[in-house]
Amino acid sequence: MDEKVTLTDDEWRQRLTPEQYSVLRKSSTERPFTGQYVHVNDKGVYTCAGCGAELFTSDTKFDSGTGWPSFTEPATAASVDLREDRAHGMLRTEVTCKRCGSHLGHLFPDGPKDAGGMRYCINSLSLQLEPDEKPA
Repeated sequence: MDEKVTLTDDEWRQRLTPEQYSVLRKSSTERPFTGQYVHVNDKGVYTCAGCGAELFTSDTKFDSGTGWPSFTEPATAASVDLREDRAHGMLRTEVTCKRCGSHLGHLFPDGPKDAGGMRYCINSLSLQLEPDEKPA
């Protein structure tokens, strides 16, 4: 695991767009079906938009029909942290980047049964797709 990324609030504001800052640092959620990666099926690795840590691979991405990019598992268990989230009168599991603590989305137990049954529901604004290199 790479070294932890710790920035001041001003440094985060300079690094991120206002929309990314709202999601990554203030735990907002982008509106369903508006994110750039909802319908993307390109091969590659999804990294944290805040710090560049590897989070998910395209091999675990699936169309959940929910309006957010969904994955069956993180790239490695060490990629993310899971936290109890009781905001908005609900009990959910928040998914954050282990390296920088940024909010990514939530984990739900309604994913594909044949892939473990979990759905990592992730905001596109918290991700950056690093495409697989094409052979020369």
